[in-house]
Amino acid sequence: MKHACTFLFLFLLTGFLPKTYAQTQPKGGSVADVAFIQGNWKATTPEGLTIEGVWLQPEGENILGFMRMMKAGKADLYEILAYEQTELGLVSMVKHFKPGLLGLEEKDKHDRYNFVEASKDRAIFQKEGESLRILYEKRSANQFVIARGNLQDGKWVFKDLFVFNRTK
Repeated sequence: MKHACTFLFLFLLTGFLPKTYAQTQPKGGSVADVAFIQGNWKATTPEGLTIEGVWLQPEGENILGFMRMMKAGKADLYEILAYEQTELGLVSMVKHFKPGLLGLEEKDKHDRYNFVEASKDRAIFQKEGESLRILYEKRSANQFVIARGNLQDGKWVFKDLFVFNRTK
């Protein structure tokens, strides 16, 4: 009887444990993998574009960010960036707007990037349906970079797109 109860207990435990564990372990990254981007940031490109970016602190299973790109004192482009934990893993969704909040993508469309990998202060996403990767990398307490990656000779090569410095 004692062995039957032990067997029943172990059977029930192994039957429920994998389901519980699977629910708590996100697939393909988590919001914690990109939490380092939180804060206010500013970059200037060689072409004279000034980019201000703000990423809110993680809340639940998402982080929200937005960027304003200015050229010669006038708005050039706005972006809204949402990082969400989904049943398929972490995704980054980006929507672009011209001045006047005129969407560049159709009403119900956006660019979607799927999580590839992460390490401390570094995360990589790949654009859905394309061989384009985006690297987010915090290079110091006050510097954060977004780089664009392309496949060259079988290896991913990243080039800095925006080099942000922390603002207050």
